Amino acid sequence: MATASSPHQATPLVKEGATLQKLAGDFAFTEGPTSDAEGNVYFTDQPNDRIMKWSVDGKLSTYMQPSGRSNGMFFDRKDRLWSCADAKNELWIIDKNKKKETVVVKEYEGKRLNGPNDVWVMPDGSAYFTDPFYKRDWWDHTEQPIEIQGVYFLSKDHKTLTRVIADFNKPNGIVGTPDGKKLYVTDIGDGKIYHYKINPDHSLSDKTLLCEERSDGMTIDERGNVYITNGNGVTAYSPQGEKLVNIPTGQGWTANVCFGGKDHSTLFITASTGFYSIDMNVRGVKP
Repeated sequence: MATASSPHQATPLVKEGATLQKLAGDFAFTEGPTSDAEGNVYFTDQPNDRIMKWSVDGKLSTYMQPSGRSNGMFFDRKDRLWSCADAKNELWIIDKNKKKETVVVKEYEGKRLNGPNDVWVMPDGSAYFTDPFYKRDWWDHTEQPIEIQGVYFLSKDHKTLTRVIADFNKPNGIVGTPDGKKLYVTDIGDGKIYHYKINPDHSLSDKTLLCEERSDGMTIDERGNVYITNGNGVTAYSPQGEKLVNIPTGQGWTANVCFGGKDHSTLFITASTGFYSIDMNVRGVKP
């Protein structure tokens, strides 16, 4: 059950009387939830190499299998599905209707990426993604290809890849504000979450600590609150770093979170082998 919201919130984040609902289970490990324009939610079952779809009318189906071992995902303004496909350490764009992928990034300065983990797409179609190293059973290599576990910016024409963060222990979750002015990134290796100013040239500045928490995935609501995920479930923080509410899942690890549903006011949560939801008083934001 969710703990109480901050007294500074005009209305609680979680809808009164709402409880966490388990929508589906028996997955190997769930990750990467993201919603399309209609509110359908797509998430990954990475060890089973598939992307699942939870429709707005509550039906579960397998959207794509194999899926390049998709991990973190994000829908852009053109309703295209971006995927961190770490079967071959690539960043994909998937045509939602044709279910056809295009590889947009596979290396940096001639070296294979470590393993794209999470991605956030700017309103203009450019993107930021994290590239930590987590050794996968399906790889034929064991060494980290790039010494730095960094965060990268991909230009909207997909021709220029720039490393924008190089001082993290292990970057993981990433999300930005819909106006394209602020970027949140987790350093799961150091147990801290920071936000940055996104400059006109897409470089980052004004590094500021949001909170000292480990987090896997993240999402953001219409008030600018940031939702993080870890062993304590989902926790929401205000943009000023005030802890607002905690939603425990009862699982050993909660990997990721997004808003979806017909009005984007349902919070969907991937936690271990399960897929969950809870009704909220706030909506998520789209790019």
